[in-house]
Amino acid sequence: MNVKIAKVTRILALLLAVTAAVFPAGSATGQQPAAPVAGAVPLGVSVTQTQLVAKGWRASKLVHTDVYNDKNEKIGRVDDLIIAPDGSLSVAIIDVGGFLGIAAHRVAIPVQQFKQITPKMILEGASKDALNKLPEFEYAKG
Repeated sequence: MNVKIAKVTRILALLLAVTAAVFPAGSATGQQPAAPVAGAVPLGVSVTQTQLVAKGWRASKLVHTDVYNDKNEKIGRVDDLIIAPDGSLSVAIIDVGGFLGIAAHRVAIPVQQFKQITPKMILEGASKDALNKLPEFEYAKG
């Protein structure tokens, strides 16, 4: 009888552990996470890395986002995001002017210069004229 109780106790403990891993705290109560969730990868990512990624923003949602200045004037649109060789996000490629990417002046803006990314991308102190005076960004060949 004691052997059966021990087996049942181990099975219940295992089920409880699996349930805790599958349903994180707050999910059963309907609470929403504090930050947007970008996703999680089950293999190759530590718990700490997963928590950091979950607080980030999906690149697919940032591309084609309008960029505004601190006066709430639309000054461009994100055309692309460039990842540095070390894996960090380095620059946003902004289309200034043009229509549907035709005749647009593309400039590279370091992501650290953005005052805010969401819910609206804000590049403080910028204007269309100032961005048009910057050298045009050209993608590396090859």
